[in-house]
Amino acid sequence: MQYSLLEHIESPADLKSLSIEDLKALSGELRQYIISTLSSHPGHLASGLGVVELTVALHAVFNTPDDKLVWDVGHQAYAHKILTGRRNRFSTIRTYGGLSGFPKMTESEYDAFGTGHSSTSISAALGMATASKLQGNASRQHIAVIGDGSMTGGEAFEALNNAGVSKANILVILNDNGISIDKSVGGLSRYLTKVTASRRYNDLKNKVWDTLDGDEQNRSRGKEKGLNFFQKMAYSTKSALLGHQNNLFESLGFRYFGPIDGHNMEDLLEVLNKLRKLKGPKLLHIVTTKGKGLPAAEENPTVFHAPGKFDAETGERIKTTASNMPPKYQDVFGRTIIELAEKNPKIVGITPAMPTGCSLNMMMAEMPDRAFDVGIAEQHAVTFAAGLAAQGQLPFCNIYSSFMQRAYDQVIHDVALQNLDFVLCLDRGGLVGDDGPTHHGAFDMACLRLVPNLTIMAPMNEHELRNMMYTAQLPGKGPVVIRYPRGNGVLTDWHNEMLELPIGKGRMLKEGREVAIVSIGHIGNSAMEAAATLEADGISVGVYDMRFVKPLDTALLDQIAERYDRVITLEDGCLEGGFGSAVLEYYSAKGGKTPAVKRLGIPDRFITHGTIPQLQQECGIDTTSIIAAVKA
Repeated sequence: MQYSLLEHIESPADLKSLSIEDLKALSGELRQYIISTLSSHPGHLASGLGVVELTVALHAVFNTPDDKLVWDVGHQAYAHKILTGRRNRFSTIRTYGGLSGFPKMTESEYDAFGTGHSSTSISAALGMATASKLQGNASRQHIAVIGDGSMTGGEAFEALNNAGVSKANILVILNDNGISIDKSVGGLSRYLTKVTASRRYNDLKNKVWDTLDGDEQNRSRGKEKGLNFFQKMAYSTKSALLGHQNNLFESLGFRYFGPIDGHNMEDLLEVLNKLRKLKGPKLLHIVTTKGKGLPAAEENPTVFHAPGKFDAETGERIKTTASNMPPKYQDVFGRTIIELAEKNPKIVGITPAMPTGCSLNMMMAEMPDRAFDVGIAEQHAVTFAAGLAAQGQLPFCNIYSSFMQRAYDQVIHDVALQNLDFVLCLDRGGLVGDDGPTHHGAFDMACLRLVPNLTIMAPMNEHELRNMMYTAQLPGKGPVVIRYPRGNGVLTDWHNEMLELPIGKGRMLKEGREVAIVSIGHIGNSAMEAAATLEADGISVGVYDMRFVKPLDTALLDQIAERYDRVITLEDGCLEGGFGSAVLEYYSAKGGKTPAVKRLGIPDRFITHGTIPQLQQECGIDTTSIIAAVKA
C-alpha cells in the first residue's frame, strides 16, 4: 500500500493544515500501516486499531506536546507513536533496544506520562492540570484517554471523584468498546450500554450541545444564567430517560458529552474543537470498535489483543511454535484448578479481568457459578476473595505478579493478618519479555516474604505447580502464595498424580563437591543445564531446588553449609530483599560455619523490554552467566 499522506507526517504539526478528507484518508493509511507492520513485528494490535481516528483528531485539534495527552495502559498508543516522529522506528516496537510497547516519558516529549498498568490516566492528568494552574498556565489542556475496561479500576473512580470538584482544566475521553482484553464486566459496563443504546437520550444531548454551542467565552451574564437553567432542565430530563436518578459522570461534577461515534472524523473534530475552548472537568464518551479495520480482530478482539504474527490480508494467525511443546504454566493452572474443584466444593476462582490470560476462563466455562471475573480491580479481587475465605470457601485468586503490587495492602490487612485459608496465584512471576518494566514480575518475592503468616512457593516445573496447588487447598494451610512464570514449562507429560508437599522443605536435585547452586522456581532448570555443562568441564556442582521462599528450609541450608564453602543463589526476581537475601539473612543469623554466598538475580534497576533470553543475559541469570559465576 502507498502511504502518500503518512510518509509526510513527521510530527502532529503536519496535521494542522490537512482537510477533513485528508485526515480521513490519513486514518486509513495509518490503520493499514499498523496492521502491515504488526503482522510481521508482533505487538498489541486490536486496541490501537480502535482509536486511529481519535488519535488523528486529538493531535490535529490540540497543541501537543504543550497540551498533555495521557493514554491509559498504553496498548492503544501505537498510532500516537507513529504520528509523533517514531514512524521509521515503529517496526522495532517491543524489541530489545527498540520502541517500548507503552508510552514512555524518556522516549518522546509527546509521551506525557509513562503507563502500562490500568486506571492511572485520570489521576496523572489531574495532577498535571493542577500543576499548570499553580504555574499560571490557564490555557493548557490535559487529556486522559481511558477505556471502559480501565474505568472499572478503583483508582479511576478515585480520580473522577477528585477531579469533578477540582475545577481543573481536564478532559477525560472514555473510549467505550465493551472490552478491555476480555469482555468488560460489571455494573459500569451495563450502565454504559444503557447510555449508548438510548436514542432519545442521544438526540437530547445533541440538541443541548447545539443550543449551548460549546462557547462559554462570549456569554453575557444574563445568557449565562439562562443557559445554566437550560442545562439543569436538560440534566433532569436526560436522567429520567436513562432511568437513573442522575448521570454518573455529571453527578461527580463533570460536564458530560456524548456518546458519539469514535470513528466519525467530522464528529470528533467538531466536538474536540468545542471542548478545547471549555474550562473545567469535562468527559467525552466515544463508542469505538476494538480491532477496527481488520475483520478477524473485530470478530475476536481478545485473541487479537496481541496475536503474534498474522497474515495482514486475511488476519489468519501464523503458527510459530511446535505442536509438541510443553504447555504454558497458565494452562496447567487452568486445567488443574478444575480438577481440584471437582473434588473440593469449597474451591472458587477469582481474577481481576484476566480470565483468558491466566486461563481461569476454563473454569468459568465449566463452573460458571464458581469462577469470577471482577474487572480491573486487584484490590477488590483480594478482599472479595478474603470475604469468601472468611465464610469457609477456598479462593484461588489469580493475579499477574506486577499487578499484585496494587493489592499489597489487601494481602497484608485482609488476608495475612486474619490468617485465612486463601491461595494467591501469581502468574507472570519474573521477567516477562516484550512487555518490559511495567510488567516484569520482579518484586513479588521481596514484597511478600516480609509478611507474617504467608507461605510462599515457586514451582520448578508443571508437576511442582500441580503439587503446590494440591497442597495449598488442603485444610489449615492458611494464606498461600504460588508464584510461576509466563510461558511454557519443561514437561510434555505434565499431568502427574498430585502429591502433598511438606511445607518449607526443599530438595536436592544434584549432589556436588565444589559449589552449590541454590535456586527457587523455574530458573532452577537453567541451574541444572549449567551444572551439566560444568560437570563436563570437570567442575562438580550441587543443585538444590528450595521450593519455598517462606518458610525457608533451614535444615537443608545447614546441610549445604556443612558440605560447601561456596554457594550461589539463583532467582528470577529482584536481588534487593529477595530470595538470595533471605538465604544470606539466615546464614548471618546462624553464625558458625557458613559459606561464601554470591547472589544472582534481577539487579537493582528497571529492566527493559526484549526476549526473555536477552533479558536473562542482561541480568546475568542465563545459563552462560551461571557457568561464568561458578567458574569465577
